[in-house]
Amino acid sequence: MKTIAIAVGLLALCYVLMAAGLAVRQREFIYHPHLTRVAPVQTDFALDRGDVRLRGWRMNPGQRDAIIYFGGNAEAIQLMAPRLAAWFPGHTVYLLAYRGYGASDGRPSEAALTSDAVALNDVVRAAHPAGKITLIGRSLGSGVASHVASARPVDALVLVTPFDSLATVAQFHMRWLPVGWLLRERFDAARDLANYRGPTLIIRAVRDEVVPAASTQALVDALPVAPRVVELRGAGHNTIDLDERFGEALRQFVR
Repeated sequence: MKTIAIAVGLLALCYVLMAAGLAVRQREFIYHPHLTRVAPVQTDFALDRGDVRLRGWRMNPGQRDAIIYFGGNAEAIQLMAPRLAAWFPGHTVYLLAYRGYGASDGRPSEAALTSDAVALNDVVRAAHPAGKITLIGRSLGSGVASHVASARPVDALVLVTPFDSLATVAQFHMRWLPVGWLLRERFDAARDLANYRGPTLIIRAVRDEVVPAASTQALVDALPVAPRVVELRGAGHNTIDLDERFGEALRQFVR
């Protein structure tokens, strides 16, 4: 019996340590900027946020309408820049690296990323006062874009491989931990979009190995106005942009 008690105690200790590790180091699990870093000289657009400078790219400058792209948690957004510029020649396209990503200063957090995104939207709106602004958010960026749509009027919203909340995704991958209690970085898109009634496109990867289908469906069901949903059956979470139907779906919706 003593041996069993010791074994149970060790298991309980391991469980507590894993839960504590998630609570303390959760941002390291969520944000992966290390593969996205570039030199500031490689960028052509910047946004000062007091303590930090965020850097990125502005494509097709001078157009009436604008697109703002928010990338995933490990995405080098500069790789999307030339494609978005080619797909939308009549739009100025803005891609701003999150804090700690690309050539941007600082460290990422939900509060910082969402606040920066709203500030970027305000700058873009000031630069395009008579134009339409479309937000495109991919994966983690879908949570960022959803927050902007809750805080500011936007003309259209595109969510690529989105989730209803980051907590749902984390719980799916770590079912043995009380993620709902431990997670501070939540990106609750379903809550943020509870009152959003603008046109929305959701692009799903049927073979998504990161965001469970139930999480995306929960977001679809939560929207007060039914979105347009496009399913790319051969696409995975990290390869969806390589599907030729991806760009076509974006172009059709924005048109």
